[in-house]
Amino acid sequence: MIQYRTISGIAVSISVIVLATMSAFAQDPGKAKFLDRGNMNILVKPGDNFVEYAGGTWLKKNSIPAKETSWGSFNILRDFNVKAIRTILNETLADANAKPGSVKRRVADFYKAAMDSATAEQLKAQPIQADLARINELKSNQQVLDEIVYQRSHGVGSPLFGMFVAQDRKHPERMIVQLSQGGLSMPDRDYYLKSDARSKKIQSALNAYIVSLFSFTGASDEEAKKNAETIFAIEKRLAKAQMSRTEMRDPLKTYNKFAIADFSKTTPSIEWQSVLKKIDITGQDSLLVNVPKFFLTADSLIKNTPLSDWQVYLKWNVLRSASSYLSKSFVDAEFAYNQALTGQKVQSPRWQKASSLTDGTIGELLGQLYVEKYFKPEAKARMQVMIANLVKAYEIRIKQLDWMSDATKQKALDKLHAFTPKIAYPDHWKEYKGLEITDKTLLQNVRNASRWSYLDNIQQLGKPVDRTRWGMTPPTVNAYYNPVLNEIVFPAGILQYPFFHPDADDAFNYGGIGAVIGHEISHGFDDSGSQYDKDGSLHNWWTPDDRKRFEEKAKLLQQQFDAYTVLDTLHVNGKLTLGENIGDLGGLNAAYEAFKMTPQGKSNKKIDGFTPDQRFFLAWAQVWRIKVLPERTAQLILTDSHSPGDYRAIGAPSNMDAWYKAFNIQPGDKLYKKPEDRIKIW
Repeated sequence: MIQYRTISGIAVSISVIVLATMSAFAQDPGKAKFLDRGNMNILVKPGDNFVEYAGGTWLKKNSIPAKETSWGSFNILRDFNVKAIRTILNETLADANAKPGSVKRRVADFYKAAMDSATAEQLKAQPIQADLARINELKSNQQVLDEIVYQRSHGVGSPLFGMFVAQDRKHPERMIVQLSQGGLSMPDRDYYLKSDARSKKIQSALNAYIVSLFSFTGASDEEAKKNAETIFAIEKRLAKAQMSRTEMRDPLKTYNKFAIADFSKTTPSIEWQSVLKKIDITGQDSLLVNVPKFFLTADSLIKNTPLSDWQVYLKWNVLRSASSYLSKSFVDAEFAYNQALTGQKVQSPRWQKASSLTDGTIGELLGQLYVEKYFKPEAKARMQVMIANLVKAYEIRIKQLDWMSDATKQKALDKLHAFTPKIAYPDHWKEYKGLEITDKTLLQNVRNASRWSYLDNIQQLGKPVDRTRWGMTPPTVNAYYNPVLNEIVFPAGILQYPFFHPDADDAFNYGGIGAVIGHEISHGFDDSGSQYDKDGSLHNWWTPDDRKRFEEKAKLLQQQFDAYTVLDTLHVNGKLTLGENIGDLGGLNAAYEAFKMTPQGKSNKKIDGFTPDQRFFLAWAQVWRIKVLPERTAQLILTDSHSPGDYRAIGAPSNMDAWYKAFNIQPGDKLYKKPEDRIKIW
């Protein structure tokens, strides 16, 4: 799965998204190959269809398993990793010597509760009855607001808006309360605002989902259907007030700082100092709001929406937040809704969902066991060398830029040299002190963890920024750049084949993990990350002319991806995906520059019939080999800040002279671009 994430409330672009793998990928890929010629279709000209050339036979032979929405290198990695985590979890369950309160016992207890379907079937809706009863007792719209903040701070749900504590982007040495637009059930505001066939189908699926869940709690068919209409009406108003995902990528547009008293004047029905006090936040005089206009609508709804409608909406937030952790009827209803979104044919097995949930909830407990069993220390040492080489390559490329002035180049170099790399796992593990985990009730464990995470988040207020924190768990195959910390982070899970292998040749490793490293460095210099300086402050360090030239080049890349047709009338959203596309283009160029510094990069010795440069680009293409269901494709085009894998495979190489030379791409080939049309940014 490729997606967009946030780390501690800061928008962070992700290079690749999949769960981690074990130390082997199905089988040892073989020291000589690492790239299997049998997966390729060498009858196709690489200049006509590089995706087919690099992986056509594999794509023809493989289909998407029923429990998946896509299938490719990422999914295979995830599949192996989930099994690795399952092995760890089963071992902890079987360890009779694990003491109460130990890492092993806490992990085992969480997983045991997650696997306990019998208790879930016995309890049915009982675990949420107290919440529904509490909502029934609300007497005023002010109490509605109290319930909203209670749900947020106690792990029950997240209705109406988002709230978290994170670094102040213009003063990154300080932590500040931040408010964000929210309150929707569907993944994006456009699902509420569009009336095409796809959107209507998903709206109908949401309606059925709402009706089902209310019926499971005793509502009549008529009442459940009326509730669905009420919920959709409220959420559609919220959707209309939201900014689009593309607009949300602008860190300046979403930086709106208010004195708390002044912001309360804009929302007369919501006195924010009082709200914050009720959720354990005191002593603050200001906050950040990403979309102020959204809160005007939220305030109007608090004031004018009938109490009975609010009770329905709040009950729905309880229901949808809990449905994954209740009885089979709830889980099945949720899956039926997700089917409309993604096209997935059958549910993932319970053990798989339980394994992933354990990682996602107490990942730094499970991560300690994962690193001990599967991580190879030599991978960290090799990564340190490769990161140093990529930084050196980036330095060379910045100095050689023909469109940037010396003054701005120096600022760019200062930022590059200030990058903090994090590799494999945290230096200091979270202990989750005070988090109660039992082996009895899954929903209560999840809520306890959510409550713990909330308190852990707000307790950062008034303290120095903790630069040791990680935004991902160690078993995650992923990488990210965090602009306010100016850091690049590579969890242990990504240091595996097909991104990396300690026995692989440099062409393979630089085309894989090298491009990932370069991608994350490039996020510091993409359309959004480039607005942060070396200290992580949202501060302009560009001359006006240099910024203009950069934006002109970025616009060309946006237009390149806008032109890609993905599914019937759907195109890649070049503006939404611009940051990731700049990351790919800059990252692959820097990785190639670093590769050419190695002995293999300077040679022309073939391996399995391929030159070093060919192997470099084939390693890149192998990473992005994937098949995706049409429903999932349509969802990702709307919600994902990454381009589809097929277009990531060709988007950057088609702008690189080295790719043309490596495969003898000539005029007349379908992917050919004239030298003067090839986009060069970093």
